[in-house]
Parts: sequence; structure tokens; C-alpha cells
Amino acid sequence: MRCPLRWFWTDSVFFCLGLLLHCGEARVLTVVQAGPLYRMLGSPLSISCNVSGFANADAQQDFEFRVKKPAKPKYEINIISTKDPSFAYAIYGERVKSKEITLSHLSPTSVLFEIQSLQKDDEGEYDCTVINSEKAYDGTYSTQTTVKVIDNSLSVSSSVSMSLSRNEGDALTLTCQASSNTIQHTHLSFAWYLHKHGENDSQPIISLDRDFTLRPGQGFEGRYQAGLIRLDKMGEAMYKLKMAQLELSDQGRIYCQAQEWIQDPDRSWYSIIQKASKETTLNVKAREVVPDTSSLVVEISAAQTALQEGQRLSLSCTVDTQNQEKRFLSVAWLRGNVELARIGPTGVLSVGPDYSGRETEGELRAVRTGDRDYGLTLQPVRTEDQGEYICRAWPQDRSQDGAFTQGTPRDSSPQLISISATESGLSVEMQPFGMVMEGARLKLTCKVTEVEGQLSVTWQHKSTSTTATPFTNVISLSQEGVTEIGGSFTSRKVRATRPAADTFTLELDEVTLSDSGVYQCAVSEWKTNSKTNSQSQAATVEVTPLDELVKVYLISRDNIVTVGENVHLLCRVRGPRVPITLTWSLQRDASTVDNILTVSSNGDISWSADQQGYQLKVENRETEVIHSLHINSASHREAGRYQCSVSVFLENAFKKLPPSNQLGVMVQNPVSKLVLTSPVTLTSNINTDIEVKCSVITNTSESSRYAVTWLHQQGPENKIIVSSDRDAQVTFGTQVEQSNRKRISMRQSKGPSFELTIRQTQISDNGSYKCEVVEWLQDPRGDWYQLSPVSKLIQLKVTEPENDLRLDAKEQQQLIARKGDEVEFKCNIISGASGPPFFYKVAWLYRNSSSFTSVPLLELDHTGLLRYPENQALRDLQGRLRLSRPTQSNFCLRIQRAHEWDSGTYQCQVEQYQLNNEDQWQQKASDKAGLITLTVNVTGEHFFEQQCQSGTWIGILVPLLICSLLVVFILVLKICRSKGVGEKKSGQSLWAEHPLKTKPSVDD
Repeated sequence: MRCPLRWFWTDSVFFCLGLLLHCGEARVLTVVQAGPLYRMLGSPLSISCNVSGFANADAQQDFEFRVKKPAKPKYEINIISTKDPSFAYAIYGERVKSKEITLSHLSPTSVLFEIQSLQKDDEGEYDCTVINSEKAYDGTYSTQTTVKVIDNSLSVSSSVSMSLSRNEGDALTLTCQASSNTIQHTHLSFAWYLHKHGENDSQPIISLDRDFTLRPGQGFEGRYQAGLIRLDKMGEAMYKLKMAQLELSDQGRIYCQAQEWIQDPDRSWYSIIQKASKETTLNVKAREVVPDTSSLVVEISAAQTALQEGQRLSLSCTVDTQNQEKRFLSVAWLRGNVELARIGPTGVLSVGPDYSGRETEGELRAVRTGDRDYGLTLQPVRTEDQGEYICRAWPQDRSQDGAFTQGTPRDSSPQLISISATESGLSVEMQPFGMVMEGARLKLTCKVTEVEGQLSVTWQHKSTSTTATPFTNVISLSQEGVTEIGGSFTSRKVRATRPAADTFTLELDEVTLSDSGVYQCAVSEWKTNSKTNSQSQAATVEVTPLDELVKVYLISRDNIVTVGENVHLLCRVRGPRVPITLTWSLQRDASTVDNILTVSSNGDISWSADQQGYQLKVENRETEVIHSLHINSASHREAGRYQCSVSVFLENAFKKLPPSNQLGVMVQNPVSKLVLTSPVTLTSNINTDIEVKCSVITNTSESSRYAVTWLHQQGPENKIIVSSDRDAQVTFGTQVEQSNRKRISMRQSKGPSFELTIRQTQISDNGSYKCEVVEWLQDPRGDWYQLSPVSKLIQLKVTEPENDLRLDAKEQQQLIARKGDEVEFKCNIISGASGPPFFYKVAWLYRNSSSFTSVPLLELDHTGLLRYPENQALRDLQGRLRLSRPTQSNFCLRIQRAHEWDSGTYQCQVEQYQLNNEDQWQQKASDKAGLITLTVNVTGEHFFEQQCQSGTWIGILVPLLICSLLVVFILVLKICRSKGVGEKKSGQSLWAEHPLKTKPSVDD
């Protein structure tokens, strides 16, 4: 039994500790993904929301999602609920019903909110609310996150033809362009995919992650490590795939795909959009593998060793080996150390860089004419083609996985070829060219003279001026007028024309920086389908970046305004006229950039913000284009740093130019006109109610709302007593004790006036009271903002009245009564604190003639309770007592049917009481009246007393009568004298004109 008891007490202790730690903290906590979440138009949206802290952690909770749109930030729209199927408003009802919007449980306490395809109107502040399943509320049941919907500007394209055919072991090069015009900070990831025939899923060949890390796909690791597979990024938007030796397993559909990533506030990366190019079908032809065990014998021969310029050079190469028809060989022709051409083991021809242009023009050809014979022709030959030629052969061994291994080469003996020049007048002159702007059109011209036959032209290009770099064909124009575009320019807008008999032109639209370099115009002369002569001329072209030519500036004359005023922003785009896409953006804080609108090159406008607050105007001038953004009735929502960004779409990719400077727009509050009035000093007695008031006599707007805070300053401390927000919600200060909150209230009355009421004032209520008023105004967008606070100081002095309680009769009194009469004793309070907070206890004391101590006769306490103290000897007298209180300060005690034994000494005693802060009675003062001696006589004694009293009255009335007669005599004498001198002296007699009025009779 000891162990279970110990466990029980241990668990109890830990449970109590847990309760103590939890005390004061909210239990329920609802959490949603932090925002803002930037998501692409048309892409899916998912928001997770979870709750913790309910008493039953395993119980399934119900959730609700709502949204506030930017146009109406105060209006909530119901979207979906896990509890109520009819929760959605009509605007979302159909999308919820069609399952385009869903809310599903991931666990009993977490849900996932999803929108399959975002619309522009889905932007706003989303609210996740958990429905309380308990009786009491304790914690946070609702939380919000913001979603921004941005335009899809991701562009992915490939210029490769729809179908390609290659032999096993051949090289493959593919290019793809991917770019985005998003102004938010995003990363692109890129990958080449192979979708093999018969398989459901594509597999990556090689990829470039968003953190710029190259990763080969599964099954391609070995070839990547051997350098046979590469992915190169060329410039800002071009991605090039190189596969050195194709294998049979590479057959299928190849395409490129790009993903755009953005970093959410929780530092995680999210793919907002992905897009793929069109697929290119690749066919790979196989060859049979035969092992080689014999050596090679290589010979070279020429049909003619002495030639004239323009004639044909024919070179034959013979390779002898065992099992010739089953062998894999590579054969090449070289002049000196320069390779002209090579035929690979699978029969694919590759041409050296110095002769690639001539092979394209049809001047160089190499073929396999038999199992052991190979032939090379070069026409027309040039004088620089003379020299020693050799033929070189390599045995090639093929492994089981299809890869070739090159053996030891074997060379033939050299063959000397001499070429003499012929008389020809053909000359080519290319007009010099300097710079061309990026995105503009390049136009080159070359002229020919002394032409004897038909002419063909080939325009060629190389990126550098070094002789080792070969030319690549841009476009050619044959003698029959047929044009052929070079492989790397098939997707470009390029033209070759012959506007005159002696003039050839090249036009290349939307040039890029990679188009800089040397351009060559190669003209050939033909006679009877044979090329007789060739001449060329080159010129250097430099493409100037748009960054250096197009400049963007943002200016404004009124970027500091007051709420409700207009703002004009001018974005000035200077430079050459090129089709641009311009985006206005606003940065409200350090981490968030919001699109306002985007104007594309074709004039389409895409709004990303509340359109009601903005207007756009475009003005074309001679040297610039001005894009004006007009902000109507600016609010604090439009404050921030504005910027306009420009991009151009070149070569199927977006190119971002340097944005404008950032321009801060400051929206200030209007100057407050709020004026308050209040009394400077207030005085109050302790335990009375006091009302402290401050009133508005001038305000900024008639529609203003007010937030009021009352502060109490007593010494150095300044604490908040009570406050109300602009919606009149009252909150007590944290330092106000619970007992004091019952005494304090505040209200707002007409005027407006703000009244602080303190009930049962205390000495601690002394001090300065500050009435601090904040005026709230509503901006043009419906948002409330506050002006600077205005305050008034009121000095409150709480006084405690002096406790000078005194009764009127302090001297001893004698009272004689007859038996059976009613005797009345009065007790009057003539000074001391008065008012509702003060209460009195009255007690009458009695002492008979044979006693030396007084005993209480009856008591009326301060609560109104009448009590007769127990005393057997006084029971009869107590039964005949009647106590009354005619006024607040007067008490009257009556003895009915007085008896002789009622005689004695009576005394009134008064005690003053008051309730303290803890609602307890406290005695403040006390006092006693003078002694009253009562004598009650029987009937005889009463008659004798009456006679004595009559004699006394006669002694008083006789002298009074004599005095009255004397006064009347003097008045009569005075009247007689006045009549004698009436004519000599004018004036009215007071006595004659205003006689004293006699007391009215009962009849009157």
C-alpha cells in the first residue's frame, strides 16, 4: 500500500503545480499561417489552421473561414464551415458546392482550407475561427492571415523542332528560355525532363534548384559525373542542355519546366507557379556492337594535287582491318593540325569550327562510300586551302551499355595539295557598323562589284573577334533566291534580302546582348551550278544594353499631404521607344511589396489593388513617356514608398530594367481643433458622491468619435483609472483595485461631455485628475485614425468634516407633571456633520432618586432598530414609552400616563456613525444632553401647586398693566402736540400713516 499512496500524492502535487503554472494564461490558442501569402492568379491556395488548449484534446473541433476584401475591409464574408453546410454567402456558395473551395480536417484540432484556382477577387484578409465547444471562453478562438493575388508572368519556351532523330552516340544540344516579370522577390528553379515511351511519369534529366544547385536526375548521375551531361545558364533567361553521347534509353519526349518560388513569412519556400514548354520527340537509332582485335592500315589519295582557285579538291581515305563490315571506326581529315571533318562510329558527320560555315554553304562534304572507303570534297577551293592533308582513323569499342571507347589513332602518310590563284574581279565591301540598341533592329549591308556569274550570300556571326572562334551561320540566300536560317536563329525574326543587283542586306529584329560580335558577309560566285569564287567581308557590331539607354524616374510635387487630399505621381521613362511593361508598386513596410497595377506593352491594365483609389494617365512626349498615377482622396492606406518598374519582352523572355527611385508618400493627420473645458478645482466631503466633468467646446469634425482616458495623479504616480475607446467600450486600469471599481463609473453625455463619477469619496481620492481625449476621424476609405490627444487637469480636494457633535440642552432641567399626564422629553442636535452618509444612535438613560447609576431605558440604533434593554424594574415604564423623530436632528420621547414612580433623572445620549470603505460601521462622535429631573405629583399636591402658580401670575401681571397704561398716556400726549404744529411743518407721521396692525381674529 505504500507505493500506490506515494504515487497518488506525487501525481496530486504535480497536478497542483500544473494548475498554478497555468493560472493567468489563456488556455485555447488558435494559430494560422503567418501572412502575407503571395499566390499566383489561377494557382491553388492552401491555408492550415489549428487549435490547442481545449479540455478534451481528442474531441473534434469545428472551424469557420471568412474573408475581408480590400475594398471593404470592415465587411466579413462567410466562406465555408465544417459544421454548417449553408454557412457560405452567395458569392462563394457555388464554388463551395462544386468543391472548388474545401475545408477538411487534418486532425481533430487542425484543418486545411483550399482554393483550387485563385481568382483576382480572392485577395483579402482570411479569418480562421474555431467554434467554442465549452461553456466558458478562455483564450484566442480567431486568427487572421493576409493573401495577395499576383499576376502570372512566368514565361517558358523552347525553340527546338517538334521531332529530332539522332544516332546512338551522337551529341544533343537543346535550349529553353524561362523568365518572370514578378516584382516580388522570387527564385526560379529549372529542369529538363524525359518522358519515356510507355511510362506514366517523366523523370528529370538534370535540374537547377532555386538555390542554384545542379542535380542530375535518377539514372543520369554517372553520365553527369563523367561530364557527358551539362546544364548551362546563358544570360538571364536561357538554359542549355548538352548531352555528349546519346544512348538508346534517351529516346522519348523531352521538355523543359520552370517553377517560380516565393519565401513566406515563416521563412519556408512555396512554389507559386510552374510552367512547361512544348515537348520535343527524340528518336535514337542503335548500332550493333562487334569487338575489334586487329590493327588499322590507313591510306590517303587525291584525284588532283595541283588545283586552281575555285576548282574541286577530292580526297579519298582507305582503312583496312579485319572484319571490316563489323567494325566501328572514326575517320577524320586534317590539314596540318586543323581538322576539317570527321565521320563518327555511327556515321554522323562533325565539321571542325574553321570549316563549319563552308559545310553549311555546301562547299565541304564528307561521306562513307564503302566498308573501307571514305571521301572528302571541298569546292570551291581557296588559296588558303593548300598544304599537307592526312587521314586519321580510330577504332571504337562499344560496351554493353552503348558507350564507345576510343582506341589508338592511326594516321596516313601526308598528301601535298597546291592551289594557285585565278584572275577574278569579284570583290565584297561591307558597310561599317557601330552600335545598336538592345531590342532594336540590326541592319547590315554589303556591296559586290565586278560580278561575272550568279551570286549567293551567307551571313555569319561569332561572338568574339578572335580567329580561333568559328563563325556560325545566321541566314543564307542562294543564287536561286532561296533562304535558309541557321539552327540557332530559327526562332528569331531574321531576313536576308537583295534589294539591288549589287547589294545584300541582313535584318535581325529584337537584338539581344548575345548578338554582339563580328558579322561576316560571305558572297560566292557560281557558274553552271559550280562555285567559282568566294569573297567575304566582316564588321563588328556592339549591342548596347537597354539599362544604359532607358532611364526611369519617379517624381511628385505633393507627396506630403493631409488625409483626404489628392496625390500625383509621375513616372518618367526616358530613352528610345521600345514596347515596355510598366508596374506600379507600393511598399508599406520593410518586408512587403504590393502591386498596384501593371500596364502591358499592348495597353492592357491589370489591377492588383483597390481600383477606386487610383487613376492612370499616359502622356507621350518627344523625349519621354510620362505615366501618371493619381491617388484620389488619400488615406493612411496609400502611405508608403512608391516605385515604378519597367521590363521588356525580348527573345521570348522578360528582361527587367533598373526600376525608378523610391518615392515616399506621407499622409498626415489634419491639425486637431479639439478644445476641452473643465473646472479647475473641485471640493467634496468625504463619503459623498462627486462628478468630474470635461466637455468638448470645439472639435475637428461633426462626425468625430472620442476615446477618453481618466488618469489620477497623486504624488509622482500617474495611473489610469478608467478609459473608453471610440466605440464607448469601458475598461478599468490595471492598477485599480476591484473594490474601487464599484465606486467608479464614467459616461458620455450630450455636448459631448465626459463625466467621471466617484461614489463615497475617500481621502485617497485627493489629487489631480487628467481628462485625456483622443479624437478619431474616418478617412475616405472608411478606416478610423486618431489625432493627437488633448487633456485637461482638474484638482479634486476631498475634505473630512469636523466631528463637533453637540446637543442643545446642556444645563439641568426641572420638570413637574401630574399623575396621568403625558410627559415629553426633547433631544435636539444643534451642530455636527449632517447628510445622508451620517447616521445616529439615540439612547435615553434613567436614574431614580434612590440610585446613583443610570441604566438604559431604550435605544434607537443607527440602523433604525428600536430596542428596550432588559430590566424587570422598568418594564412598566418601558411599556408606556413612545419615541419619535420629527426631523433629521430632533428626537422626542413621550411617557404616557405618568406615575409617581416615573419620577427620576432622565438623560439623552447621541452617537454619530458612518460607513467606512469596507462597508463597516465606524463611530465618529458622541454627546450627552443635560439632566432632566422629573417629578410626578398626585392630585392634591397638584391643586396646591396650581394656587401657587396663580399668585405668581398676579404678581407679574399687575406691574405689566401699570406700565402699559403709562405708555398709552405718553402716546396720547404726543398726538396732541403733533396737531398743534401740523401747519408749520409738512411731512407725514410714521405713527399716523402706518399704525401697527393688530393680530387678526379667528373670523378674519
